[in-house]
Amino acid sequence: MIKVLFVCMGNICRSPTAEAVFRHQVRAAGFEEAIYIDSAGTHDFHTGEPPDERAQRAAVRRGYDARELRARQIHEKDFEVFHYILAMDKGNLAILKRECPPEHSHKLGLLMEYSKQFSEGITEVPDPYFGGHQGFEHVLNLVEEAGRGLLDRIRNEK
Repeated sequence: MIKVLFVCMGNICRSPTAEAVFRHQVRAAGFEEAIYIDSAGTHDFHTGEPPDERAQRAAVRRGYDARELRARQIHEKDFEVFHYILAMDKGNLAILKRECPPEHSHKLGLLMEYSKQFSEGITEVPDPYFGGHQGFEHVLNLVEEAGRGLLDRIRNEK
């Protein structure tokens, strides 16, 4: 089983959105038995909390369900267990690189590396927390695109 972990700072906006979107994409492709998906934060600000209400509303409008997800902080064991550990931005990727044992550093990357938009200079999923609903819609656009690319990559590996 391939295991994918999405990571942002608090695990209440971007990474649970990516988890919900990718879970939906994987299920639609018939790979739910082959791919395990989770999300975590680099910080413990919101441990145990559900995703931000604005993120949930935006997700529901597109048919994604993130209601059952709960924020958690990344654990040392995650670096061993997961095959893909994908940060939403360069700041959180830097934190992951500092915490990751060297033998697992090849698993780290940015989610947007799997998007066609990456070559156009869009390397990060911006944090929508302090903005309006448009930011959450933009996050959905980015993670949908990158999720498709990631799923294609995993399919090609199998």
